[in-house]
Amino acid sequence: MSIAIFTLTSELHDERAVGAVTREFLNSLDVAYEFVGNDFTTYGQHDLDLLYVRTGGTEGIFKKLLPMLQSKSCRPFYLLTSGKSNSLAASMEILSFLRQKGLRGEIVHGKASYITQRIRLLAQVSEAQKRLKGCRLGVVGEPSDWLISSSVDNARVKELLGVELMDIPMQELLDVIAETPMQMTTEQAPTDAIRDALPGAHQIYKALRVLVERYRLQGFTLRCFDLLTAVRNTGCLALARLNAQGVVAGCEGDIPAMLSMKIGQALIGVSGFQANPARIDPETGEVLFAHCTIPLNMVERYELDTHFESGIGIGIRGYMKEGAVTIFKVSGNLSRCFIEEGELLCNQSEADLCRTQQVIRLSDPSKASYFLTAPIGNHHIILPGHHKALLEEMMKSLL
Repeated sequence: MSIAIFTLTSELHDERAVGAVTREFLNSLDVAYEFVGNDFTTYGQHDLDLLYVRTGGTEGIFKKLLPMLQSKSCRPFYLLTSGKSNSLAASMEILSFLRQKGLRGEIVHGKASYITQRIRLLAQVSEAQKRLKGCRLGVVGEPSDWLISSSVDNARVKELLGVELMDIPMQELLDVIAETPMQMTTEQAPTDAIRDALPGAHQIYKALRVLVERYRLQGFTLRCFDLLTAVRNTGCLALARLNAQGVVAGCEGDIPAMLSMKIGQALIGVSGFQANPARIDPETGEVLFAHCTIPLNMVERYELDTHFESGIGIGIRGYMKEGAVTIFKVSGNLSRCFIEEGELLCNQSEADLCRTQQVIRLSDPSKASYFLTAPIGNHHIILPGHHKALLEEMMKSLL
């Protein structure tokens, strides 16, 4: 990631003294940066642009620069302060001025360790935003009929995320499947039924790959249950493989879930496990999540089974490493989100649930009430590791 530091300095201050403070302050930060100084030609071209307010008396300088800075970037203004030479006081006046104009900004100030952590987080979010800009995500078939609360505001998604949603008819996928040769596979299977279903599952994967390339997609969500009747098979294996290859691939035509997966991938590099709660203990904060597919790069091992609801095709039973996880979901208009950390206690394999099953204990057990009182649909995204601060900063930057 690229971090640039631009400077604001009053002419009244002695440059040698200010320079010494600058070196001491910046050397205390454990981040890689480009020190640009007061030449703002490249402002807005980095993952993170910091305005280092080196001294007091810089408020008027900033006011004159503001129109030019706005023409180069629409991102918030991040005012870096050392706490010396009235740097903080000037930054507070500048930030107050920005807020009066309805503009966003933040003073980055504190101990060196805090400033370092904050800069890294802001740069990571900005880098993810740049990855999202111009992304094309497909909706293959309409959202499943039962997703009655999962509508999406396409214009708002384009405005806030820079993501374009593309509708692709289900019939187009079925036509590509019919044109794709079916090949036998030597992949091991636990039963004859699963062995017989594998060629068709790989055929679906190849057909989805064709659509990804045809429409230059960075991800999609699939109305996958239509495949059960149309080709007597499932997309579970295809989605598991595509997610592992960096193409976000969601289930059931759930667009908010797909957006959540894409945001997660842009931030931490993994699509996440799209699943729905099957059981919740409101007292302990333990939630059992389940679904029939999971990205293959998220699991230590996996097994092939049939699809749970239909008993046909291929389902994936994945075993993810136990430990820290984050549960994430955004609403279709991006106005709401749920973010909570927890611990994956165990993977299990009950016969009467979707094949991949995870028991997760929320870090704050009281947050389990969200699922019972104000859920954002049924599907939620499980990400490995604790990323609450990062996801919260990402969502805060959108509003």
